Amino acid sequence: MEKRILTAGEPMGLFIAQEEARLENVRHFSTSVAGAEFNVAVGLTRLGHKVGYLSKVGNDPFGRQIVNCMNENGIDTSLTKIDPDNRTGFMLKSKTSQGDPDIYYYRKGSAASTLSPEDLTGLDITAWDALHLTGILPAVSEMARAAVFELIRAAKAAGIPVFFDPNLRPQLWPSQEMMVKTINELASMADYVLPGENEGKTLCGSADPETIGNFYLSLGSGAVIVKTGASGADTYTKTGSFHTDAYPPDQIVDTVGAGDGFAAGVISGVMEGLSMEEAVQRGSAIGTIQIMHVSDNEGLPTREELNRFMNTHRQGGKRV
Repeated sequence: MEKRILTAGEPMGLFIAQEEARLENVRHFSTSVAGAEFNVAVGLTRLGHKVGYLSKVGNDPFGRQIVNCMNENGIDTSLTKIDPDNRTGFMLKSKTSQGDPDIYYYRKGSAASTLSPEDLTGLDITAWDALHLTGILPAVSEMARAAVFELIRAAKAAGIPVFFDPNLRPQLWPSQEMMVKTINELASMADYVLPGENEGKTLCGSADPETIGNFYLSLGSGAVIVKTGASGADTYTKTGSFHTDAYPPDQIVDTVGAGDGFAAGVISGVMEGLSMEEAVQRGSAIGTIQIMHVSDNEGLPTREELNRFMNTHRQGGKRV
């Protein structure tokens, strides 16, 4: 049951360290494509859905690599514009066997940061079944922030469900105060909000999942799925709450992209008509699959791979 899902964000070139060392001491890198929304787009297309990616890339090697990668993954590139005047952003990622890798961004003044409400001219939001956004694009510039608000308002007016992942990037914001205010305003307009428990400390003053869930429900969000790392996720709606246990990984290779895999699972599940319990269970499975692979998105599963994983790995759930 193919659904059409629109996302907007900044895809970037990615250099992945091939040896464990501080980034300044690494001598060998492999290249790939990164970006939270890009990862979700890949995850959704591999599950059989159609994804449009509203963005801009530069007329440069990274930009061409991104467009090629989008085409290879079946992502609709018709809304991805080539900017002849600005470069594509990129990032470095360290290799680590413990904890999260070090990340270093080169994205100031990037092509995607020039995305503005004018780039939405002619966009037919009703051609899409759902909208997925994160807190990253509104952080890159005032123009992009305005475009995100216009996009989410258009979706709400058209009755199209909105999925929102805060995906905090404090280094991209002018101030923490603006970050918190903007992220929470966007979350209040979303039907499904997917914060992490650590993000809750910054956004609502608590890492307690129930406090986070009730905070966003009180703002107007329809459902709040709080990611709690290795323990799983807690979901809160106006009609009740439940806990979903995580799937234990066979091994942890790279934690980057786990939340994006989780989002792809939840979005696809909800849009396919699964229950919230089933959708969050799928998200938990894909999040675990992703951390068993080195790239931000190469490990995201096809439907067959997902079913095989869920049939061969144990996971249990309990009521909150």
